[in-house]
Amino acid sequence: MDLLCNAYSTNSDDEPESEPKSKPISRNPLFPPSKRPRPEFSYPLTEPRSVPLPNQLNSSLHNETPVAGRYISKRERALSGSIVPTVPEPGPSQNPTVTKPVLGSISESDIPHDILSSLRYRPKGRVQQSRLSGRLFAALCCHTKAVNTIQWSPTHAHLLASAGMDHSICIWNVWSRHQKLARAFSFHNAAVNDVKWSPQGLFVLSCGYDSSLRLIDVEKGIETQNFKEEQVIRVIKFHPDNPNLFLSGGSKGSIRLWDIRRGKVVHEYIRGLGPILDVEFTINGKQFISSSDVSGVNMSENSVIVWDISREVPLSNQVYVEAYTCPCIRHHPFDPYFVAQSNGNYIAIFSSSPPFRLDKYRRYENHGVSGFPIKCNFSLDGEKLVSGSSDGSIYIYNCRSTKLDRKIKAYEQSCIDVAIHPILPDIIASCNWHGDISVFE
Repeated sequence: MDLLCNAYSTNSDDEPESEPKSKPISRNPLFPPSKRPRPEFSYPLTEPRSVPLPNQLNSSLHNETPVAGRYISKRERALSGSIVPTVPEPGPSQNPTVTKPVLGSISESDIPHDILSSLRYRPKGRVQQSRLSGRLFAALCCHTKAVNTIQWSPTHAHLLASAGMDHSICIWNVWSRHQKLARAFSFHNAAVNDVKWSPQGLFVLSCGYDSSLRLIDVEKGIETQNFKEEQVIRVIKFHPDNPNLFLSGGSKGSIRLWDIRRGKVVHEYIRGLGPILDVEFTINGKQFISSSDVSGVNMSENSVIVWDISREVPLSNQVYVEAYTCPCIRHHPFDPYFVAQSNGNYIAIFSSSPPFRLDKYRRYENHGVSGFPIKCNFSLDGEKLVSGSSDGSIYIYNCRSTKLDRKIKAYEQSCIDVAIHPILPDIIASCNWHGDISVFE
């Protein structure tokens, strides 16, 4: 990690030099000056004007008539001969940075009318899951390495976010007629483990192997906040009721609750755990569940823990006593239970009410995990459970009977993550270990 940080760290010469200080004015202590001293030169009065665009700012510097006697800062001298970074917008971060140029549009204007009408209709309550045809609707290719996770935007449902081992985050306008790749962000200096849409508008939060969490304004293409940690961050999760709070779990076993408004940790959950694999809130948001890698230690403890979020104490640490790690935890959208994807090639079922017991008589099995970070998700109506698999297929289970309803062959490589659309129940996105993203309908 030190070598990686050294490779990406450079001495910046963008800091402005200090302004030349004027000579101190001698004053008689008995007779204070009657008026403010006259400056050595006066600045011409200018009318207020709007900030120019980045592609106009560079040319304006060359054509601007210099003011006699005006101090030219080091930044202005550098800008006169190079490309100018985007002018910082007011926001939480002091120095937001800019990523690659915009590739496509995130607007809905390029979406077919029938799809747009369906996306704008948000049904209330449980949505009946229709039967998937398994037809490939779109193949999204940009990542050059494995894609770790994908997620549909809950507020702008035509957008899909993905994060990969190639250090990049991609925003896809899935139904666009022209350019489906709308944004490509490269703020991270290492592989990106997780990305989550903020419940408040066009922002994504990401984390990765560079030990940082980055809040990105998707529309403007700038990083607005950077939260630093001393561990590789593996997973993040927004609070279900307060969009300003989110959990982070890292490689050193530390779980933290962050407040975006303050930019600080408000709670920390410490128990000497192994690397955190996943975290998930319960329905009421008062507890959360964590899973960690406990290989090499007592398997009967700390694999799956239920925490009290406000008291920072575990409510139960002996939920799962089998000798397997669980790379994914998901709570049912309505009922008081959660599931854990197990490296034993099945999905275990647990009660989310005390004493948080494992259901020994039911489990979802037939798919494979084989050490991959395979994820699963519930359908909108809570009737189906959809999981990736190490054999490259998507497995769709009946939640009540735990029987396999359908299997869709998606890839030759491992299918890592699956995400059901938040409005259209017959749309599923998936990604694989080779870097491909597919949308099925």
